[in-house]
Amino acid sequence: MTSTPSGEADFVTTTRTFYDAVAEDYAEMFAGESGAGLRDGTVLTAFAGLVSRGGGGQVADLGCGPGRVTAYLASLGLDVFGLDLSGSMLAIARRENPGLRFRQGSMLELDIPDGTLAGAVSWYSSIHTPVDRLPSLFAEFGRVLAPGGYLLLAFQAGDRPLTLDRPFGHPVRLDFERRRPERMAESLEAAGFAVRSRTVREADEELGESSAQAFLVARKPVELG
Repeated sequence: MTSTPSGEADFVTTTRTFYDAVAEDYAEMFAGESGAGLRDGTVLTAFAGLVSRGGGGQVADLGCGPGRVTAYLASLGLDVFGLDLSGSMLAIARRENPGLRFRQGSMLELDIPDGTLAGAVSWYSSIHTPVDRLPSLFAEFGRVLAPGGYLLLAFQAGDRPLTLDRPFGHPVRLDFERRRPERMAESLEAAGFAVRSRTVREADEELGESSAQAFLVARKPVELG
């Protein structure tokens, strides 16, 4: 049983509890999405290219879940580690990817020194953060990125959240926020990022998607002086 850290926000506790409960079922559902079969892997490949051309360095997969994206980024040659709230998700990530590094923590309070990351990926992991907490989240991303570092943000596009109630029969419930790409870009720019690209693709009904998928790449400005 995992204790709740003192002062932790309710939505953080709810998110951890949800993913601890569904971890094994979640991992099994997406078991076929790895390596070349990873959904939207071309987006991650393009991001890896930007980081490499920028000189490389350490990359964090923030909200890594069972480690599928972490492993894919590692296969592209990046020096990457994964971070997640859920201890159960991390147990799967370590089991499936014994050669990679994973740690437990919150994206809102990263135990990472200022300006040390060449890149950060939030692959559908900001979708449980309330809109009023997004400025704090993006400020934390900016804090840990080095000048010139890149951020990749993936999320479902839309206006209304999707609520999952008792998934796989587990007694848990969680909202999955859908956001407008233009508003997310504005929030990133307000946090000091320069948005480099914005990609939206339509929902793939054959894959069970019910909303468009959005991908933003932003860069922390290079300091002049």
